[in-house]
Amino acid sequence: MKRIGLSLLMVVAFVYAFAQPKIQFDQTTYDFGRIREEGGKVTGRFEFTNVGDSDLVLTNVRPGCGCTAANYSHDPVAPGQRGFIEATYNPYNRPGAFNKNIRVTTNEPQFRGDSKSGPHMIFIKGEVIKRPPTVFEMAGYKNGNGMSRIKEPNVTHNLLNTESVMDTFWIHNFWDKPILYELDSKIGCVSEVSRSFGSSIMPGQEGYIVLKYDASKRDAYGQLKDVVYFNTNDSIESKKMVHYAVNIKEDFSKLSKKELKNVPVSEYSEIELDFGQVQKNAQQSKTFTITNKGKNPLIIRSMQSSNGMFKVVSNIKEVPGGQSAQITVTFKANTRAAAQKATIEMITNDPSNPVQVINLKAQVL
Repeated sequence: MKRIGLSLLMVVAFVYAFAQPKIQFDQTTYDFGRIREEGGKVTGRFEFTNVGDSDLVLTNVRPGCGCTAANYSHDPVAPGQRGFIEATYNPYNRPGAFNKNIRVTTNEPQFRGDSKSGPHMIFIKGEVIKRPPTVFEMAGYKNGNGMSRIKEPNVTHNLLNTESVMDTFWIHNFWDKPILYELDSKIGCVSEVSRSFGSSIMPGQEGYIVLKYDASKRDAYGQLKDVVYFNTNDSIESKKMVHYAVNIKEDFSKLSKKELKNVPVSEYSEIELDFGQVQKNAQQSKTFTITNKGKNPLIIRSMQSSNGMFKVVSNIKEVPGGQSAQITVTFKANTRAAAQKATIEMITNDPSNPVQVINLKAQVL
């Protein structure tokens, strides 16, 4: 009797061990054909069957650029049962042919543990018929929404921290009513200098507003992004935005000969950090030091990481002469197996080396 029971348990264990889910798509490519750019989002549906002998679970559905796949079977799909993935594509501002992929992983055996198996790939394709230009585009106003628009709302500057710059922003009112433009003054480094119209721009009118960006009032260094708002009565888009991308560097030109003899001098123990292999969802930290070989305090102005998976902190921000600061970089891996690279831009008040780039890399398993 005991022998029979043991045999039965072994059979059950054997069946369970070899009971596996298996996905089978009805089709792996959905062709939208020719669609209009102004026609709105389109959605294609992929259906599949679990041809395995245990429950199938979609563990990750990752669409490519321009495509979304928020709607799919989230519950386990029993053997013999069917599931789906819906892929949505927005054709607006994307004229021409397209071919996008959706990467699908499941609880199938090839994706378990440390397997490096590639995902299932399904595709959407089609051709977007270019829409005719709008009245805004024909007038050269391609950015923004609403009945009044700013022609070029994005500006880029390289400035010393003692400098300022002025930009002229052209504005058009396409509405049949006056539109009020009032600068939101929350950002102290940007001020209005002049404008070609009064408090409101009249229907059909084109005018300009001149803004001044003062780096000395920004009190920051390195790559910065600032957004300035205009409050308006535009019924579609009441807040108009101007985007600044500014790289601010310290001006050392006014240092005297005596001051130059006492300046801080930075020395880095490492300029490359290799985190090696890191498991998904795990994190790992590495450190390096920055030593002040000069006399006056070395001030760490900024530490900017180019990749959000790498975080950087310092135990001190002001390093006395002859002393060091310890910089800790922590890498937090995501759920995707891939090589990750980044840089940290270290900005200090060392005139001879104000910007030092630290190169980082890691391999997510």
